[in-house]
Amino acid sequence: MTETTPAGTSAPLRTNLGIDRIYLRDLSFESPQAPVVFASEWKPQFQIELNSRASRLEDGRFEVVLMLNLEAKSGENTLFMVELQQAGIFRIEETDEEKRREVLGVACPDALFPYARETVDTLLVKGTFPPFMLAPVNFDTLYAEAKQRREAAQATG
Repeated sequence: MTETTPAGTSAPLRTNLGIDRIYLRDLSFESPQAPVVFASEWKPQFQIELNSRASRLEDGRFEVVLMLNLEAKSGENTLFMVELQQAGIFRIEETDEEKRREVLGVACPDALFPYARETVDTLLVKGTFPPFMLAPVNFDTLYAEAKQRREAAQATG
């Protein structure tokens, strides 16, 4: 169960959140410069994109997909690319629509992230690249920023 205190109130809002399943939905790995990449000095620049989406299933269940794209470059050369979709089926009960959106945008991606992080690290090691542990992500902050952008876009038109 997740318990949070909505802004402007002192009473926590309880949300029953259950995880039915966590699964790997899609995975792609490319190393277009192999085997030459293994002979060069390892000083890549990394670019990471992280997004999530949720879709309603039935009976208070939702599929949430955490999408992660990781690219390593050295100059103009792409060393590797990883595209990952880590997904889960979550049950959410006893909550209002705003709180449900927050749970889908914060708690669910937060539950999926460790699985995505482990998959990326294992995949890169199997590709004989150095281990890569993704830094923790604050999904509360990402959700709040996305909400502010949506509200600003609605206000302007």
